[in-house]
Amino acid sequence: MSRLADNPPAIAPHPTLGRFFSKADQKREFVRRVFDGGAASYDRIERLMALGSGSWYRREALQVAGLVKGMRVIDVATGTGLVAREAATLAGDPGLVIGVDPSAGMISQAGKQLPIRLIRARAEHLPFSAGVFDFLSMGYALRHVGDLTATFREYRRVLKPGGIACVLELTRPENAIRRVLLRAYMKGLIPCLSRIATPEHENRAGTTLLWRYYWETIESCVEPATVLAAMQAAGFVNVTRRVRLGIFSDYVGHVPT
Repeated sequence: MSRLADNPPAIAPHPTLGRFFSKADQKREFVRRVFDGGAASYDRIERLMALGSGSWYRREALQVAGLVKGMRVIDVATGTGLVAREAATLAGDPGLVIGVDPSAGMISQAGKQLPIRLIRARAEHLPFSAGVFDFLSMGYALRHVGDLTATFREYRRVLKPGGIACVLELTRPENAIRRVLLRAYMKGLIPCLSRIATPEHENRAGTTLLWRYYWETIESCVEPATVLAAMQAAGFVNVTRRVRLGIFSDYVGHVPT
């Protein structure tokens, strides 16, 4: 487990990916559209990509971060509800979990599978009063937001004193061999599998675009030190990052009591 360096780098905005949009203010609409297009097949591809281990990993990460029975949880960028499902199990009651996501397609898919409250909203503007939640989770979506600093300030705002934020994210491996292997897997194999696994009546083009974009955001993701610095600048304390397999990062921060 690594801790924030004594002199963290300046906080930088998320990169704009010129292959998909030319201006930063176009990112929000592009992200919403690309996830709408791939929503129907998202869970199917995720299971292939994670080799069936995703559910266990998400649940274990939430437990280690401090999610326990009775906590009120907000799952930001909930997508199809993969993290929210594990949060509901740990909290002991689906009624304690609220999922938010800007994509209508993703919200629709989550609603078919989970008995939790679902709201369309963005990470930078959560439609809740201050100090409402005990625990905030976000699974593999931080690199899709437009403003890191605004996002973490909003996370701190909706959490109670003593509340916990747990952000799961994929990170570009530091090891060159792992980078090559991950690139081949994500840029070659996964788009191919997505085309095969997506029925003709679903949006194959949208699914392929989603997974192409998914890889590009990993390739150009914000450095872990910048994420940690942004959390600390927003007012979180005891900010840590746990790394697994050189790829999976669990960022955890606490609101002061």
